[in-house]
Amino acid sequence: MKLTIFFDGQCPLCAAEMKQLKQYDEYGSIELQDLNQTGFAEKFPEIDPNRANLILHGMDDKGNILLGLDVTYRAWVLVGKKYRVAFLRWPVIKPIADIFYLGFAKHRYRISYLLTGKKRCSEGSCSL
Repeated sequence: MKLTIFFDGQCPLCAAEMKQLKQYDEYGSIELQDLNQTGFAEKFPEIDPNRANLILHGMDDKGNILLGLDVTYRAWVLVGKKYRVAFLRWPVIKPIADIFYLGFAKHRYRISYLLTGKKRCSEGSCSL
C-alpha cells in the first residue's frame, strides 16, 4: 500500500515530520508532495490546496482521501512505527486528538516558531 501526503513545506515542524517519516520508509510507501510546489493544482486537481493547508491531506493508492491525524496514523503504520501514534486513534482519545490537531494546524507557524525559532522555512520551503 502507498500513501501520498500533501503537506505544507513552508512549515518547519511539518517538514521535520515528513523528513523523519522518509527516513523510516524502507519500502518507498510514502510519497511527499509539497502544497507550495509550482503547478500543484494542475498536478493534483483532486486536492484543494486551500483546504489542504487547513488540514493535512493524504491519498492512498486507491484514490481514497484521508484527513488530519488519519493521514499521520496511516503514514506511521506504513513505516512500521505504529506504536508512536496508535493512541491517537483510540476511541476515547480520537475526538480530543482531532480537535487538538486542528488547533495545531491552524497555528502551526506560531507553534513552529516557539519550538524551532523559525516561523517559516527560508526560501519558501524546508529541504527534505
